[in-house]
Amino acid sequence: MGYSRISDANEITQKYMDSILIEERIIDSVVADTQVEFLGETFSMPVMTPAFSHLGNYAGRELTGLEEYSVAAKNMNILNFCGMMENDMFDKIVATGAKTCRIVKPYDDNAKVTDQMKYAADHGAFAIGMDIDHIFGETGVDICVGEKMAVQTIDMMRSYVELTDLPFIVKGVLSAKDAVISADIGAKAIIVSHHHGRMPYAVPPMAVLPEIKEALEGRDIKIIVDCGIESGADVYKALALGADAVCIGRSMLPYLEKEGVEGVVKYLNKVKNELRFIMSNTGFAKVADIDDSALWFN
Repeated sequence: MGYSRISDANEITQKYMDSILIEERIIDSVVADTQVEFLGETFSMPVMTPAFSHLGNYAGRELTGLEEYSVAAKNMNILNFCGMMENDMFDKIVATGAKTCRIVKPYDDNAKVTDQMKYAADHGAFAIGMDIDHIFGETGVDICVGEKMAVQTIDMMRSYVELTDLPFIVKGVLSAKDAVISADIGAKAIIVSHHHGRMPYAVPPMAVLPEIKEALEGRDIKIIVDCGIESGADVYKALALGADAVCIGRSMLPYLEKEGVEGVVKYLNKVKNELRFIMSNTGFAKVADIDDSALWFN
């Protein structure tokens, strides 16, 4: 058989992640603690929900999928994210009691951008941010659910940071260049992501993590990573390569669709338990202690 080219960034990402192996360091180790401090709050683990949008009611249940996974986030004491939505839906998510970061799309209508960010800040958001990897589409700027997006300049991004005292998060960073710009404008966190492979041949987030970590050395900014994170082992690898936390997205959807809040909690506990198991087996008692010394690269 001849060579078949693979442009799907999701498949490239999965292959890269699975090529990283982990050695055991058991003697003198202890049962690990998965708790983590993030932006001034203590959470049960360095795993966060994704910035999903437009999830309806599964199996006729009362709450939308967005609300259900938010309830699960509250029950698990992890940081919650939500994405493209109108303000009334954001109110419902905040009402679940989950500490929630609202990620706003880069709308062509800049007044809508600032309105949604200000609304979130005034109505209980833990943080706000922007989804920069939804700016461009194949024919120019992106059209997402009928909404036209717009190019974002450094000055525009800085203006969003200055809207509120809440932490600002830039989602869709996939280079040291954009990571440094995010720090320069005052962002408190970035999400390293290719948004489920929107761009062909996008570098795997984990592959660029070490370079981003080095570029941000000494800066007051947290690094979150997503794309293809499915297990505690994936979480461990991301942390070892330089992330402070991860977002788990599409891998939780089957659990959400089938069992709602209970299903998501069950899945998140599985991830948490596997992370603890691998930390214990590699000699890292705390999340902050994890480095790449136990990783093997094929």
